[in-house]
This record gives sequence, structure tokens and C-alpha cells, in this order.
Amino acid sequence: MQQVKAKKSLGQHFLTDLSVAKRIADTMAGYSATPLLEVGPGMGVLTRFLLDARHDLKVVELDSESVEYLGVNFPDLDGRIIAHDFLKLDLKRIYGDAHFNVIGNYPYNISSQIFFKVLDYKDQIDCCSGMLQREVAQRIAAPPGSKAYGILSVLLQAWYSIEYLFTVDEHVFNPPPKVKSGVIRLTRNDVKSLGCDESLFKTIVKTSFGQRRKTLRNSLRGLLPKDSPLLAHPIMAQRPEQLSVQQFIDLTNMVGEAKAYDSERK
Repeated sequence: MQQVKAKKSLGQHFLTDLSVAKRIADTMAGYSATPLLEVGPGMGVLTRFLLDARHDLKVVELDSESVEYLGVNFPDLDGRIIAHDFLKLDLKRIYGDAHFNVIGNYPYNISSQIFFKVLDYKDQIDCCSGMLQREVAQRIAAPPGSKAYGILSVLLQAWYSIEYLFTVDEHVFNPPPKVKSGVIRLTRNDVKSLGCDESLFKTIVKTSFGQRRKTLRNSLRGLLPKDSPLLAHPIMAQRPEQLSVQQFIDLTNMVGEAKAYDSERK
């Protein structure tokens, strides 16, 4: 069967360097006992190394041409190819409540959404690794105080330890992307609960970084009563990129208490 033609609409850039594919596959070397889901395998450049390493592998692929190619060229994947959009896939239907891991050369146009999806299954996904555009990879791994630090950084770092492993140049892809790529690994930390209202935590993080040039006092004003003493708290003079994950948790509890106090007064 002929090779698959990369489709711009799906954000496809096929990796051609086998040594890079092997390095990415090796990021899961310590997890061979846990079922593994590969997202967007394309023509299987990463898949072959995952099969060689004897992972309990399933792959999910939206592109029908790639699905056909995998079926012809990887007989070991018989019954293990899920022809579906990963973002719309109910992973409970595949794994139930069991733990599993995720890997992939992620489509550039949906890489952020993929990691938000991983977050939805944080109690089941112990490790997630793979390649995406370097800018997003750096954003996920960025520490507080850096320009790249943002919503994804805080939400993912609350639940995962994150390593930026290595950079991949443009010329090892077909077609070559316009940007460099980065390989990262997320490993689930020991946190079982953030110790705050997790829905409010997400709202505060997203609202804060939605106006990242403003101080927290200005960006979060709409979440608080007009006369709330919390608006005068020193933390409110800071910008969101200055706060650690723990400080966002503390801030969430302070906002929650301020809202509860206001409700009691009414």
C-alpha cells in the first residue's frame, strides 16, 4: 500500500527519523505493565517501537487512510485500532476504571486539547508522553515566573510532574512543520485532592490568565463581592504568572471563603 499523504486539516506531520521515534517510545520504558494508548499513529513510525517493546497497545486514529495503512502493515494491531476522534472518545468504554497511559506524536492543531483531555482522566492516566510543537511543550513544563507559564502549566502541574525531555528539529518530518517540536513526559504525582473547590480552582486559573497582564485584583474582581476585604490582600497585587500551583490553591480557598461569607450576610 502507498504511503499516506499528510493532511493539513488534521495537523499531520509524519516523523521520518527512526532514532527520534525510538527515543519517544523509550519514554514509556518503565510502564510496560500498564495498557498504553497511542494517539494519532499515522503510518506507525512510533507504533513499531511500542510493539517491539511488548506494550499492551491500542491506537486511536481519525484519518481513514492511516487506519487502512496500519491495518495492512501492522497485523499485530488486529482488533487494536480504534478509528475515532480521540477528543470525542469515551475512554471509559475502552478501559473502564483501569489505569492506562497515553503516548503520541500529537497533531499540532489539537495538542493543547489533548492534554486537557488527559486531565479529565487524571485518576487513571499514570503517565503521558509524546511530541508536540515546542512552544506548547515548553508552556506545559514552564515554572512560575516565566512568560510561558499559563493555564495548561498550572492545571497540569497540579496533578503531574512534568519533564521537558528534548527538542526535535523541523527537517525530520514530512512535510516539515514551520516550528520545532518538543518531547515531554507527565508522571502522575501523589496528589489525591487539591484541598480546594476544584471547579473554582479552574475558574480562577482560567480567569486570571485570560487577562494575564492585569493584576489578580483586576482580573478576579468579577468573582468577588464589591466590598470584599480580599481585594486588598497583597496576593491581589500580583500577576498570575507569579503564583505557584500552591498559591493558586490558597487563593481559591480565600475566594471561596469570601463568597461564602458574602452569601451568609445576604
